[in-house]
Amino acid sequence: MATKVAIIEDDQAISQMYRIKFEAEGFEVETAENGKLGLELVEKMQPDIILLDLMMPEMSGDEMLIELRKTDWGKDTKVIILTNMGEQEAPTTLRENGVRRFIVKAEMTPRQVAEMVKTELTT
Repeated sequence: MATKVAIIEDDQAISQMYRIKFEAEGFEVETAENGKLGLELVEKMQPDIILLDLMMPEMSGDEMLIELRKTDWGKDTKVIILTNMGEQEAPTTLRENGVRRFIVKAEMTPRQVAEMVKTELTT
């Protein structure tokens, strides 16, 4: 069975770029364009890992993360923040809610992100 990745990202070009990369690596991928839809998606999909943007319409990534952690199925799901916001600008609640990796999109290639996801899945 393929490893499931949910990409919650409001920029469609970025979302599709990561979808293509992860599908080429053999992952099952689903996407959502905001935190509200992302929460619905991950509840249905129950992914192995979530790539989560922070600044999105409707419900931000940090708000989605807080809601995710309130659920039995989402309290332990691995989450990697994938954003253009600097880590020092990010909400302090991210670490409190189990975020172990923080990626600035502009600083990493999709291949590097895929490698980081694989590493995270094995830890």
